[in-house]
Amino acid sequence: MANHSESGSKRVFFNNIDSYSSKYIAQFLSSCVVGESLAADEEEEDKQEQASEGARFHIVGTVAKKGAKKQRFALEEYWSVSREELLQYLMQCDVIVYNITEHTDLIDEATWAISALHSEIEHFGSSKIFILLSTIMTWAMTKPADPDDPDIPLTEEDYKRRRPHPNFKEHTSTEKHLLKLGKTKKSKLSTYVVTSGLQYGMGESMFHFFFKTAWLGELSSVPVFGPGTNIIPAIHIHDLARVVQNIIDHKPKTHYFLAVDDSKNTFEDIVKAIASALGSGRIEKVSKEDACGTKAITETDLLYLSVNLQSESVFLKDRLNLCWDYDSGIVDNISRVVEEYKQTRQLLPIKICLLGPPAVGKSSVAVKLCRYYKLHHINVNEAIDEKVKQLEELLESSEKTQQNEEVLTSAEEQLNTIKNNMLQNDGQLDEQHAMHIIREKLNSMPCRNQGFVLDGYPKTYTQAKELFHDANLEEEDTISTTPQYSKVSIPGFVFSLEATDEFLKERVRSLPQNVAEEMHYTQEEFTESLAKFRETSPEAESVLDYFDELEIHPEHIDVENVAAVEKIIKTVGFPMNYGLSPEEMQEKRKRKEDEWHQQLKKEEVEKELVENDKMAALLDEWNRNVAEVKKQEQELLETRSVPMRHYLMKYVMPTVIQGLVDCCKVKPEDPVDFLAEFLFRNNSDD
Repeated sequence: MANHSESGSKRVFFNNIDSYSSKYIAQFLSSCVVGESLAADEEEEDKQEQASEGARFHIVGTVAKKGAKKQRFALEEYWSVSREELLQYLMQCDVIVYNITEHTDLIDEATWAISALHSEIEHFGSSKIFILLSTIMTWAMTKPADPDDPDIPLTEEDYKRRRPHPNFKEHTSTEKHLLKLGKTKKSKLSTYVVTSGLQYGMGESMFHFFFKTAWLGELSSVPVFGPGTNIIPAIHIHDLARVVQNIIDHKPKTHYFLAVDDSKNTFEDIVKAIASALGSGRIEKVSKEDACGTKAITETDLLYLSVNLQSESVFLKDRLNLCWDYDSGIVDNISRVVEEYKQTRQLLPIKICLLGPPAVGKSSVAVKLCRYYKLHHINVNEAIDEKVKQLEELLESSEKTQQNEEVLTSAEEQLNTIKNNMLQNDGQLDEQHAMHIIREKLNSMPCRNQGFVLDGYPKTYTQAKELFHDANLEEEDTISTTPQYSKVSIPGFVFSLEATDEFLKERVRSLPQNVAEEMHYTQEEFTESLAKFRETSPEAESVLDYFDELEIHPEHIDVENVAAVEKIIKTVGFPMNYGLSPEEMQEKRKRKEDEWHQQLKKEEVEKELVENDKMAALLDEWNRNVAEVKKQEQELLETRSVPMRHYLMKYVMPTVIQGLVDCCKVKPEDPVDFLAEFLFRNNSDD
């Protein structure tokens, strides 16, 4: 058995290191140096030096999914091992962490693990630490310490009064059993229970439904199940990992800890913060029954989200050297948590700008890219129409809903301004108003979340500079010639679609008349539009020059010789978005099944045709062979009959003829008998 204490490293076991909670705690611990939390007051440079030279935590553990990609931070992974084998793995570890916050089916294994280790305590090569990560639901039914003042938080000192939710009584029993066994021989086996609040961060688990709903923006509002007034104890997954790190390093005399941050956020506060940071900010109260009925969230998750507790981690603060990252909670740190969520799940916006002459195919390419990457198509005319429709719907719905008077007044003024401006400009919106709408669209949550394809705009250097300028940035460097820009709205990829005038004119001529009129591509309109696009003088700065100055170098694509969509996808890379929804997956499966059935039918028809052709060919060949055989037989018979004919003509026919002549002369009563007698008498063989 390896002795890890010699090198100072510690071998740490986690169950289910491929699940959310264990994975990110184990991953965090793998980056820490043993004993690092003991010197929390050291300078950052000293810590980094210690981290590069100090002993590490070596992570091993079980995995729930066979064949899944191995966790990079794990030294060893075990799948579907017997309890005898598992005990041997546990015996090789210095620290055992059993996490029962996510999966209730692991409670029995956790109880067995501590009991099995305790029975082998005399065979330990060195002391071991066993940490049980449990859930705040073991406190769910606990009454306030002071009924007259329910705002007084529960602390670890209320441990003996805690009452679990009926569905979490087994968790409580396992906690008690572990603490009891840890009292027998502390020098050999130390046991700790960490009761965790609802965990958040690093891509989310419990709150993932709300993050995804707000991020996708497919619903007009993010649901809150129930009244939403309940206070939810919570903790960031990295802060929970720090608790585990501190217990291992400090090996404290206190063996029970409440792990919750300092926030007193209600369920509604949390959902509102998520909705505002990722979406429209609108929320909607939904009954818990409706939540279960839609299968949007599991019953167990709903129990967690319904917990209502005011709690405080007194022992964590007093007896451990814990450096919190998110001590003020998810609401106060929502920007950091959202950024973490995007990075962890690789939900990064893809922002594309398509430029080029009229009729080069920008819009059709944009539509295909939006479909492939799930981006938002920004076309100037469509954006203006959408804005007008949005304002009209807002004003029409004001009679049925209680809207803010100031919001309605502003919407009415904006709508009147747009319509009046279009009347004065032959139905076209002037540049400033159009740019305001496009800028608003670029900065909208959907475009900030998923990204966009900006179709044929801006057209000039001046437009680009004004459109992407960030008004919040101060002009710090007045000497610099590089334009300041908004990192939120600036495209990450710029593609210039190019083609010759002859190609473009031929493409326009091939359009149906009604389509050409709708797109303003009649001969006169198109010629004028193309000439205006080409008229930029060589010395003038173009929109492509603007992006070049920002080091966003446009890529030129000759659409006459290159498939533009395939070229752009190859350059941009894979989508950084959620995969298909269950409905889309089902539709895709159905489409594939239909295609498969159609292919089978086609193959059967083709096979039948081929078989018929084969049969016809075989029958034709058979008939030819039969005819050939008959011909050969006839020729053979004729060949074989030649000698016989010669013999008859030479030896038989003269006698027969003579007999017939004599028969005619004599005219006997029986000519046949006469002839036979004649032939017998004149037989040449006699």
